Amino acid sequence: MNTPTQVDVLDTARLAAYLEVNISGFKGPLKLQKFAGGQSNPTFLLESPSGKYVLRRKPPGQVLQSAHAVDREFRVISALAATEVPVARAIHLCRDDAVIGSMFYLMSYVPGRIFWDAALPELHPEQRPAIYDAMNRTLAALHSVNVDAVGLSDYGKPGNYFERQISMWTRQYRLSETESIPAMNFMLDWLPRNTPPDDGRVCLIHGDFRIDNMIFHPAEAEVSALIDWELSTLGHPMADLAYHCMSMRLPDLSDMKGLGGKVRAQLNIPSEEAFIARYCERTGLGGIEHWPFYLAFSYFRLAAIVQGVMKRALDGNASSQKALEVGKMARPLAEMAVTVLESRA
Repeated sequence: MNTPTQVDVLDTARLAAYLEVNISGFKGPLKLQKFAGGQSNPTFLLESPSGKYVLRRKPPGQVLQSAHAVDREFRVISALAATEVPVARAIHLCRDDAVIGSMFYLMSYVPGRIFWDAALPELHPEQRPAIYDAMNRTLAALHSVNVDAVGLSDYGKPGNYFERQISMWTRQYRLSETESIPAMNFMLDWLPRNTPPDDGRVCLIHGDFRIDNMIFHPAEAEVSALIDWELSTLGHPMADLAYHCMSMRLPDLSDMKGLGGKVRAQLNIPSEEAFIARYCERTGLGGIEHWPFYLAFSYFRLAAIVQGVMKRALDGNASSQKALEVGKMARPLAEMAVTVLESRA
C-alpha cells in the first residue's frame, strides 16, 4: 500500500466545516478519494450527505509562479456555463490557504466515461467515429466562443501567441531542467527562428485538449464535460488542434496512450486529415498553413510540461506517484518534435 503524499492528505473535518459555512445546502461529514491522473493540480471526489462534488487544489509547497492557477480554471468554467462548451458547474473558489493548505475550488460531479486509450478498445469499432466527432464538435464550439460576451476578453494577451508561448515555455523548461536533452536544445533554438507571422486569429483555447480530459455521456457519444482547464488562455486555435492531433500520434507513453504504431482504418478511427477537414468545416477555415510547425511546437510544449512534472517529483511536490515516469517522457517527446520537422508531416 502506497503511503499518502503531502498533496493527498486533507483535513476532511476542517474542510467539511468550511464548506458547510460557505456553500448553501452542503452537509458533512465527507469522504474523500483522489482521482487518478491530475499530474499538475490534485483532484478529489468528495462524497457527503448533500451529494457528490469534485475538489481541485493547487499543490502545496514551492511551485513555478505562473503554474497551477486553479482560480483561472474556476473563472473559465464559470464563464462557459452559458455556452455550448460542456463544462462542470463551478460552485465555490477558496483562496484561503489555511483551509486545506492551498487554494482550491469546488465544482459539480459529472458522471460518465473517461477514455484513457485513444484506440477506444472498450468500444465496438462502429461506435468509435462518433466519439471522435464529439471531440471535434467540442473543439469547434470552444473556438467559436465569443470571449467578449462571456467576460473573458482579458483572459490572455491577444496576438503573437506562439512567440509568447515559446518564450514562456523556454523559461519554464530551463527552470525545471534536470538533464541536457539534445533534441530539446535543438527545438529551443529552432522554434523562435521559424515562428510563422501572426495572422491575427485569437480565441479561447483549452491548452490540453485530449481525449482523457473529457468526460463522455454514460451511454451516448457526447462530451458531458471538458475538464482540466489549467492551461487555458486566449490564443491561436491551431495550438489546440495541433496538440490534439499530436496526442493522437503518440505511442503508449506512460499514461498517455495515443495511436502511434496503430492503423486507424483497422480501428475505424478517422484519419488526422479527416479530423482536420471536419474541424475546418465547422469553423469555416479554408485550410491550414505551417502544420509541421504547429505539431512540432505541440511536442516541444508537452516536453516542457512533463519536465516540470519531473522537477516537482524530485522536489517532493508532485501530485501523482507516477510523476517520475511521466517526467521521463520529455526526451522522447522532444525527439518526436525533431522528427516531425525532418519529415515535414
